[in-house]
Amino acid sequence: MRPISLIRPLRPLRDFALLACLLLTAKLPAADAPPRPNIVIILADDLGYSDLGCYGGEIQTPGLDALAKGGLRFTQFYNTARCWPTRAALLTGYYPQAIRRDTLPGIQSGSGGTRPPWAKLLPDMLRPLGYRSYHSGKWHIDGKPTENGFDHSYLLQDAGRYFSPKNHLEDDKPLPQPTPGSGYYSTTAIANHALKCLREHAAKHADQPFFSYVAFLAPHFPLHALPEDIARYKDKYKSGWEAVRQARWERIQMLGLVKGDLSAVEHDIGPPYDFPDAMKKLGPGEVNRPLPWSDLTKEQQQFQAAKMAIHAAMVDRMDREIGRIIAQLKEMKQLDNTLLFFLSDNGASAEIMVRDDGHDQAAEPGSANTHLCLGPGWSSVANTPFRRHKTWVHEGGISTPLIVHWPAGIKARGELRYHTGHVVDLAPTILAAAQRASPSAKKDDANPTLHGKSLLALFKSDDTATHNYLWWSHEGNRALRLANWKLVAAAKQPWELYDLTSDRSESANLAEKMPDKVAELAKLWEAKQTEFQELAKP
Repeated sequence: MRPISLIRPLRPLRDFALLACLLLTAKLPAADAPPRPNIVIILADDLGYSDLGCYGGEIQTPGLDALAKGGLRFTQFYNTARCWPTRAALLTGYYPQAIRRDTLPGIQSGSGGTRPPWAKLLPDMLRPLGYRSYHSGKWHIDGKPTENGFDHSYLLQDAGRYFSPKNHLEDDKPLPQPTPGSGYYSTTAIANHALKCLREHAAKHADQPFFSYVAFLAPHFPLHALPEDIARYKDKYKSGWEAVRQARWERIQMLGLVKGDLSAVEHDIGPPYDFPDAMKKLGPGEVNRPLPWSDLTKEQQQFQAAKMAIHAAMVDRMDREIGRIIAQLKEMKQLDNTLLFFLSDNGASAEIMVRDDGHDQAAEPGSANTHLCLGPGWSSVANTPFRRHKTWVHEGGISTPLIVHWPAGIKARGELRYHTGHVVDLAPTILAAAQRASPSAKKDDANPTLHGKSLLALFKSDDTATHNYLWWSHEGNRALRLANWKLVAAAKQPWELYDLTSDRSESANLAEKMPDKVAELAKLWEAKQTEFQELAKP
């Protein structure tokens, strides 16, 4: 790793004001106060709500299950329904629309949007408190990691090649493409870099706290997995998606995670984007609707069961690599005072497409020459018990597991938290745990007030509601949650209204029966959009 200079080029006046604000508001711990916690955020990509064992899944995830047993699981935690908006919200504490990282009408924004100067990432907020920061994996944010406060970074820009990425960088410098058969696998490579940073930190910076941001690609398509991992699930999914979904639902109920009913499978809902040539490239085994399993041909059943086995293998391998990170924290004697979060950037994906190196129908499923996607049949399973998928803002697209583990700071062990939370909450929670006041100011000051709320009170008990409202907008899909009322609509579709007290499956649409409630919530949704537009203006 290259040495990191502590001297950085001068930036605009607003950036200087922000740094001054951070230094002045840093709350130094008292002499007898406990040391600031280390922070670890582990982010999965396209993981469904029920993919983990501790959330009702059949996939073997003993590492994450152990963290859940030693900490907390949130049952109503939300992301933004998509990769880049979630990462922006997670690392800044702001709704992504307000910082131009998701689309708003009349604002140059979206996946190519540039954050306002005041929308700093967590490393820049933590640096004045003595933290060193490390990034390993996917980025999908504007700017470069080492220009946004990270001391070291392994940036995997190529999300389509798990075995030989063409575009990956260390400390923002390009690395050569791994040769086929070299043993490279991105999930392991991401963990290896995280371990490398932790070991260097222990050797050279043991007197400082650290922030490790580990952003796996898995289980995002293409479905690429190691043969030995696939073999563990070879025959697991031959019973079909209805049977697996029902079994997950029964375990979810047994675990007490979700009240109400299992959502009905929407047989007419397919991928969110149209790739008309994909079905031809993938062959006769592919289907682009969650049809009844009994309606599939034997060839289609075998093809689909193989896809889910690869998805499971990817999650399994990610869990094993997380286990290595946990073992390293134990070896460093830092696990007890490490505040660790595990979550997903969006729900499981119904997308079906072929890109990057294409798809060879004759190649072994899951190998480098294939480009398989989970598709709507198995995505409906991964998102059990909810409706819809990634990109939609119905519960299936935005609900994520959240495991929080911090033995020194959380007395509870293995408990559930039923109050709502959102990815915007991680930054203020981390700042509060690190004993620094969250930025709080008006737009014209260095930092507008963070939209997220600290979850520290919920770490102690499940008695405190964190949010007055939660808001979503992505590609025309939109939603607002106020207490247990949820207003939601797919793009170009009318509003739907649900009482999530007993209907998180979004099965009983109350919009026609309660037009006044729809109007009330729609007005609030529009007001928040206007507020975020004002913040996002240059």
